[in-house]
Amino acid sequence: MEIDKTTFTDLSIFDAAEEFSVFSKLNLCRTVGGRDKLYENFINPLNSIEAIKGIQLTLQAILQNLQHWPMQISNGSVLMIEKFYYATIDGIPANPTSLTAYSYKYFHRPDFSLVTYSVGHAFDFIKGMQLLIKYFLKEDAPAPLHKLLLQAQQVINQKQFIIIEQSTKASDLTIVQQLQLGRYLRHHYKRDMLQLLDIYFQLDAWYGMAMAVKQYGLQFPEFVQGDQPLLTATGLYHLLLHKPTGYDITLDPECNFLFLTGANMAGKSTFIKSIGAAVFLAHIGMGVPAQAMQLSLFNGILSNINVVDNISKGESYFFNEVQRIKSTVTKISNGKKWLILIDELFKGTNVDDAMKCSSTVIEGLLKIKQSLFILSTHLYEIGEGLKKHPKISFNYFETAIKNDQLLFSYQLKKGISNDRIGYLILKNEGVVDMLQKL
Repeated sequence: MEIDKTTFTDLSIFDAAEEFSVFSKLNLCRTVGGRDKLYENFINPLNSIEAIKGIQLTLQAILQNLQHWPMQISNGSVLMIEKFYYATIDGIPANPTSLTAYSYKYFHRPDFSLVTYSVGHAFDFIKGMQLLIKYFLKEDAPAPLHKLLLQAQQVINQKQFIIIEQSTKASDLTIVQQLQLGRYLRHHYKRDMLQLLDIYFQLDAWYGMAMAVKQYGLQFPEFVQGDQPLLTATGLYHLLLHKPTGYDITLDPECNFLFLTGANMAGKSTFIKSIGAAVFLAHIGMGVPAQAMQLSLFNGILSNINVVDNISKGESYFFNEVQRIKSTVTKISNGKKWLILIDELFKGTNVDDAMKCSSTVIEGLLKIKQSLFILSTHLYEIGEGLKKHPKISFNYFETAIKNDQLLFSYQLKKGISNDRIGYLILKNEGVVDMLQKL
């Protein structure tokens, strides 16, 4: 599935302030390498239902066997193993005996300490990988998990590691055995160890995804085969909100355009971002923040939410809005299935101009039948002229006023809003009084 940097940013998938990103919230990996693999999974959404289903089943398999996940593999262990290969140390005896082992310990004490300490961490890592293979490499294991663990089994199947399988912890080994293992790891197994670490990092990325599904109560969506676009969800909410409100939504070939209105702060932007983030998560095999969700496989998501001007190029806000719409139309004219998210179209020009531009764009987009559209606007007046189009669903977020205070229900309702609360906000924030006292 195609998704560009602008859409990643609009949907808060990634953010410079990481605590405000979907990626940061879902990163429950145990290692930095796992986090890096998770990032790769995020920037490469999947392109087939089969691949998505494989990841869903993999996460479910991990959750069903959490008691067997090797907790002895830590980020510290991985870092120590990597350090071991790049550290400069005096040569480890080729065929250590008790005499040469104790001689190495006495005359090369700092290096001996580094070797045995590293061997301890490598022991834990290899032991953990052996346990993963033992408990998760089954004939009926999901295809992605089976393939990766089969690779690990081939790499780890070394006679030198039998002693690890037969021992509980590294301290059970003699000094001679520790030096033998350290020499083998350093001089004969470096390439294989780095490959094994890379395999584990992907496993750790899946573990982090599985733990996020469990911790946040996410539900795996159902993908529907077919050439027609479909999105239906109940109780869908934004993952980053502390007290979210659930939304119900249905978009299909019969009604593929949602025209959204409502006052500022009523919830339009959050709703649009909720939809986009959930569809994105579904396409990497993750669970989604909803009670239930069905959708078709989309070829891409494009958003037009946080457009900015470009001072260095002398480009106005409105010009960049137009360029984004132009780019969107170019991409979605290919007959493939796209999810298009547009928030407050044409904010960068006067009202009359914005109304004419918006109506033109909406009526043009309606000609594209293979995509789904959600568009919010503050230009309520254009809604009446669009009611002749049966494929548009009109929805709004209601705002109530009580004792000059704004009340937002964040509930999606049928129809077109007519709320005008800008002056009330200005008054409630004390700006009107400040201006009158000037």
